[in-house]
Amino acid sequence: MQLPNLLATRRGRIAAFFLMYLTEGLPIGFATVTLATQLRRQGLGAAEIGGFLALVLLPWAFKWVYGPFVDLIASRRFGPRRGWILAAQSMMVLTLLPLAQLNLATQLSVFTALLFVHNLFGAVQDVAVDALAVTTLHEDERAFASGMMFGGQSLGVLLGGGGALLLVGQIGLAGAILAIVVLIGAVMAGVVVPMREDDGVAPVRRSPDLRAVAGEVRGFVREALQALLGSRLAFAGLLLAVLPISAMALARGLQSNLAVDLGLSNEQIGGLATASQAATAVTCIVGGWLSDRLPLRRALGVYMALLSLPGLGLMLALQRHAWAPGQAAPADLVTAFMAAVLAYQLLFGFIYGARVAVFIGITQPAVAATQFAAYMALTNLSITYSLVWQGHAVERWGYAATLGLDALVGLVGLAVLPFVRPSPAPARTSAARA
Repeated sequence: MQLPNLLATRRGRIAAFFLMYLTEGLPIGFATVTLATQLRRQGLGAAEIGGFLALVLLPWAFKWVYGPFVDLIASRRFGPRRGWILAAQSMMVLTLLPLAQLNLATQLSVFTALLFVHNLFGAVQDVAVDALAVTTLHEDERAFASGMMFGGQSLGVLLGGGGALLLVGQIGLAGAILAIVVLIGAVMAGVVVPMREDDGVAPVRRSPDLRAVAGEVRGFVREALQALLGSRLAFAGLLLAVLPISAMALARGLQSNLAVDLGLSNEQIGGLATASQAATAVTCIVGGWLSDRLPLRRALGVYMALLSLPGLGLMLALQRHAWAPGQAAPADLVTAFMAAVLAYQLLFGFIYGARVAVFIGITQPAVAATQFAAYMALTNLSITYSLVWQGHAVERWGYAATLGLDALVGLVGLAVLPFVRPSPAPARTSAARA
């Protein structure tokens, strides 16, 4: 039976981009929840785990480098964007399969290297999917599609994180890895293989060469610098992108480390991650819808302030119980932790949708893809360096102090917001890049 080309209909396009973004969320959830939890149980320190996560997720901070290659090197047989997506997903599968044969405790360096390459191809796939969205999505479906794409990524983080961690207790880490392989393979076989791009939308160059690619990269960098530094508005956008989204400690590695230290089982951590990411998936979609209907900067400022509250509440709970790692955690403290994580993830989807909408609004139409890709790359970089400093802060000052410091650092972006005035006519052509 021949599977349908999902790009041929509106519902099909929305479904296709949702599912392709789901595969992008899988490696992020797998690293930040499943592996971070397992490494903490094996005795690794918070700084070591933070460094591990920063390294394996680093390729996502350099998506702007891959763009010119995706634009310039294309396959006439497989399609300009589809060819890249097929190749990237194939390599994601091939780099995961050996992980199922490795011992995480004794072969961590090999595990890290393979996971780094896996995320590299995940990031390349993201660039190709975004490029396909720009050339495929109709103008009247881009805003909703952007929300659905982030919702799909959140669902992927859920499945690769909490879902995989739950499987670890049933079928082991190797079995959980193979389950992720099956998910990526299913999307590739059911969505990407039968997919057909519209002829002529993305022209195929007959003879790309490395000199042409190098020239395209140089031109890309020049355009990005001009767009990002050529005005006060552009510079304010640059600062907002490179600063943390808001408080970040309950989003990634620190959350997993603290869950283990509080004595939560893999099943409890997996269930919490599943519930919290489900909440984020829903609020990503709702946030995208609201971003077109509210005063954007005011809404973003409110979300940034609110997102600091769950961490501050947990900080006070930790101080009240005078708890330290190695001690049995009171039931009230465990409940406070789970409530803080759920509240944080519920708010996180709103802030991400509004933040992306702000970047769309200040992006110049003439360099839309370049400028917006740079903002998203810097956002990924802020996540990476947050993982590093928080890991070191936990080891030096403890969880409570780190949560308080993270809440303060997350509010710095509020000082930049008054200088970021979205254009009254935003560059809608870049909406799909979100």
